[in-house]
Amino acid sequence: MASKVKPLNVFLHCKGLKNLNMFKDGVHCVNGVYITLCRSFCNVSESPNTDDSSTTSESPELPSWVKFSEKENPLLDDPQDEFSIPTVSFWGGNHKIQDQRTDIKSIVSDITETDVDRISKILKCQFRSPDDVMQALKGCSVNVSDSLVGQILKRFSYDWIPALGFFKWATSLMGFKFSADLYNSLVDILGKCRKFDIMWEVVEEMDQLGKGYVSLNTMTKVFRRLAKAQRYKDAIEAFRKIEQYGLRKDVEAMNSLMDALVKGNSVEHAQEIYLEYKNCVVPNSHSFNILLHGWCKSRQIDKGRDTMKDMESHGFSPDVISYTCFIEYYCHEKDFRKVNEILQEMEEKGCPPNSVTYTIVMHALGKAKEINEALKVHEKMKQRGCVPDCSFYSSLIYILSKAGRLKDAREVFDDMSKQGVSPDVVTYTTMMATACEHSQEDNALNLLREMEKNGCKPDLRTYTPLLKMCCRKKRMKVLSFLLNHMFENDVSLELGTYSLLVLGLCKSGKLEHACMFYEAMVLRGFVPNDCTSDMLRKELEKMGMEKAKARIGELIVQAGSQRRL
Repeated sequence: MASKVKPLNVFLHCKGLKNLNMFKDGVHCVNGVYITLCRSFCNVSESPNTDDSSTTSESPELPSWVKFSEKENPLLDDPQDEFSIPTVSFWGGNHKIQDQRTDIKSIVSDITETDVDRISKILKCQFRSPDDVMQALKGCSVNVSDSLVGQILKRFSYDWIPALGFFKWATSLMGFKFSADLYNSLVDILGKCRKFDIMWEVVEEMDQLGKGYVSLNTMTKVFRRLAKAQRYKDAIEAFRKIEQYGLRKDVEAMNSLMDALVKGNSVEHAQEIYLEYKNCVVPNSHSFNILLHGWCKSRQIDKGRDTMKDMESHGFSPDVISYTCFIEYYCHEKDFRKVNEILQEMEEKGCPPNSVTYTIVMHALGKAKEINEALKVHEKMKQRGCVPDCSFYSSLIYILSKAGRLKDAREVFDDMSKQGVSPDVVTYTTMMATACEHSQEDNALNLLREMEKNGCKPDLRTYTPLLKMCCRKKRMKVLSFLLNHMFENDVSLELGTYSLLVLGLCKSGKLEHACMFYEAMVLRGFVPNDCTSDMLRKELEKMGMEKAKARIGELIVQAGSQRRL
């Protein structure tokens, strides 16, 4: 049965959000487009500052600078916005959007509303507290299960009030305890939203539920969220008291803390922990690799060399991860002579590079516009018998696209499955970013359709280039569709996405919509950066929209008070 794209004009009917007309001061209504924003923005409950990081893997990994994002094109003005969704035949129906006075309605046939949809309708409204959420859910008849709770927590992963309120309500209905994994998800949401006091209350509740509920997985989430918020001493204190939850201060726990500190940009605190505990917690090779990764990431190569010497003095030989940390450093410095020396040393010591190593080298060469040398890395990799993985293919597609070799990039993409490697979310996102950069709307959205068809679930990165393109080209109908599509795929908006929308709409002259997103951002508890606020106020002043500018000023003050909390 075809899925249904539901009407998107309910945004203005939610409590706590002012009508878009309040922002049109001084500028006439643009073709009546005031009700096309996605209903997912109805959820404007008071939330704290959040970070935009997702769960990250253990160090080391592909470095943060190995990105497959696109450089934004100059604005392409098309006020008629005649573009219609090219994948309607897949998402159902064969109807096209007629003009800017209509939302995306009745594109496809009806679908039975699920329990997740029924709960989501309630949770999208504004609530002052989790208790208010529980009150609103009274009498809601749904089949509460671990699966339902897991999906709701994912869908509202940046909105702690509805997430916590729903969890409490669901717990009160159940005759059994939810799984530890669901509690861990809630801990992560509260940590991400920097509600650390409540996060600890949930950890204490888990401890009372019985042995096994508070695990190293739980504490790792705590470490990472505290370190991400630069509360390094709190993260260290959490490690010090893990024994009260029945956990051991062993090397695995110590590595978990050190890894969180390194990813939170404080290798110095990780080093302190290592020095404090190395006599009672015997480090392993991973302990040293975490520190190596941190020193190289922070551009402190001499301390990285000292760590490798320390590693060898403890009886551990540097492995492929150790060498790759140094290769990452020299790639970032574009010192490819030194990169080749390390690659040669690895071969001589019987520690051949792996796919991550080759990906970092190839990507760095590509970014340095050394395309031929980058392609030679691919050939060398094949000669050494190292099988390319998804990350390698994604990087290859990226550098070919950046070099303008779009046909070659597509051939690599098509060849992946023949080589036994299925494209993942990063691969599809890379292809979509390229299509969006070249204003290939049909191609970009068809890739999204293909991605879904192949069972590869999109994430926030997937939608970013699509949203940028819509703002740049003033495709408000498609923007509405995508925002709704994100919500239905349990992709929660965060500070970065709101900022992207506000800035993008400012640049394309859609100031009323930029104001709407700015207000929604603040009401959800996000604190806009100064660049976003300054640009919006400057554009409003340029257009003589004094009332709207005054309202944005009020929101800036409100956001400032949230920053101080």
